[in-house]
Amino acid sequence: MSKIKVMDEILANKIAAGEVVEKTMNVVKELVENSIDAQSDEIKIELMDSGVKEIKVTDNGIGMDREDTSLAFSRHATSKLKNLDDLFNIESLGFRGEALPSIASVSNIELKTSNGEIGTYLTLSGGKDMHVEDSDLQPGTTITVKDLFYNTPVRLKYLKNLYTELANITEYVNKMALSYPNIKFTLINNDKVLLATDGNGDLKKVIYQIYGADITKKMIEISGENDDYYIHGYISYPEMTKSNRNAITTLVNGRVIKNNELNKIITDSYHTYIPKDKFPIIVLNIDVDPILIDINIHPTKMDIKFSKMDTLKELVSEEITKKLKELTLIPTISTRTEEALREATIPLYRAFKKEEIQEPKYEETVLDFSVEEPTSKEEQEESPGETSEQEVVSTPRIKKMIPRGIVYSTYIIAENEDGMYIIDQHAAAERINYEKVLKSIKEKVIPIDLLIPIKIELTTNEFLIIRNHLDILKEYGFFAEEFGMNTIIIRSHPNWIPNDIAEECIRKAVDIIITKENFDLDQFVWRMAATMACRMSVKANDYLSYDDQVWLLDTLRNCENPFTCPHGRPTIITYTKYDLEKLFKRSLD
Repeated sequence: MSKIKVMDEILANKIAAGEVVEKTMNVVKELVENSIDAQSDEIKIELMDSGVKEIKVTDNGIGMDREDTSLAFSRHATSKLKNLDDLFNIESLGFRGEALPSIASVSNIELKTSNGEIGTYLTLSGGKDMHVEDSDLQPGTTITVKDLFYNTPVRLKYLKNLYTELANITEYVNKMALSYPNIKFTLINNDKVLLATDGNGDLKKVIYQIYGADITKKMIEISGENDDYYIHGYISYPEMTKSNRNAITTLVNGRVIKNNELNKIITDSYHTYIPKDKFPIIVLNIDVDPILIDINIHPTKMDIKFSKMDTLKELVSEEITKKLKELTLIPTISTRTEEALREATIPLYRAFKKEEIQEPKYEETVLDFSVEEPTSKEEQEESPGETSEQEVVSTPRIKKMIPRGIVYSTYIIAENEDGMYIIDQHAAAERINYEKVLKSIKEKVIPIDLLIPIKIELTTNEFLIIRNHLDILKEYGFFAEEFGMNTIIIRSHPNWIPNDIAEECIRKAVDIIITKENFDLDQFVWRMAATMACRMSVKANDYLSYDDQVWLLDTLRNCENPFTCPHGRPTIITYTKYDLEKLFKRSLD
């Protein structure tokens, strides 16, 4: 007797649901994407208990006729792929035809739709017992998913708590609103509105509605293109960061994606501008010929493969780096009233409270979204320093500052006509030394022989790693050779390392190579330069004379990036003259 049997369709749909529907956000995602593919410009998502009890999505799209309504819940039934060639030129968000039957198999479904000529009402329970009847002719589709996982209690058990489920849905809908600013999105949970965009096509206004005024004012528009890709969107000032990558929104042909390699390219572009455990706020649209990407690599269609990743990496890095270099990135310490400090978006837990809550009255913040970003050239002055024959000094990115004193033996207080500045003397010195060391590393290295060679004993695995990279050490001026069992000896170091910290820096360079699981030459050079710069720099509580302060400020303003140390901490912050006058009640505006 045969042991292999064809699986029952309902059982197959439930198994597919395990791939497609892991949480309530997946249901919202599939339904919203269907609404977008149906050419809707208004989409309303209504939830009960974060979608566990009910998810209702209403759109004003093209709708379906009676036959399509019934077929939509058959597995692999889709209007978006006709043949194999279409798989290599996908322009719709959905295409597999698995989502609706998978969702229907683990919930109760009500569907009301009309194409303007005929209206249809359909119900399904657990993917079976389909009932179809006539309905009104209101254009668009309304689909309601009730009692998710009611017939698969094990999967229901592994859903996160309601707050987490709602947070996941909110994050996804926010990203879709950023992806389609021309669509009006409304998200409601337990009768509380969490998001409402107006669909007027203004991306910056959508950013304002999601992130608020403070962040929106610190977003910069970027755009660029090459032969394969066109990118456009907004990036944040380095001072506006998050503790995770969730604020990096990447879109490919309107599809929200999560691609680790692309996220790394973006964060690497902020290298030394932000700390390594912080992430920028990004909304980046990538337009590309569909033939150059593969979106059919994950059941949720959230990941993607690029056939020309190198050209995309070059374009993204170049555009972000170029924009950051154009801006004056000194954080401003602005004054805020007590009432303004209380202003915040409604926390997620408010969305679960059904009783009416009286919100405090706030002063409305009005943003002018038509104002162009100021160019740094208007904010800069010509450098008074002399220019050597070999080097052309670029225009400083900060106006000349006059030191007025030091507080806590660490922070230099300075001024110019724009306001007052507070400079961290160690961070400033680190930035100066970092750029100096980095330049020296990239130039021809002159090795200096050690009077007493340094012997370093290693474990077997460490020794094998170092032996494989002896040529790297030699290239950067560290002449090392094997010296017995699991031991190396260093006979020289590059000339840019001061003798008094030579041994410490050599051991650090060896540690950097050992601790990196996958050796990256660029990361090695950066970490080595950052480490040496830190060791060489003046520390907090070190005494600086007035002349030392003048030199430090003048040298800092001529750095390529004078705003952060190599680890991403700010070197300088400012109070504008207006902020000071407001603090002392000289300005009452």
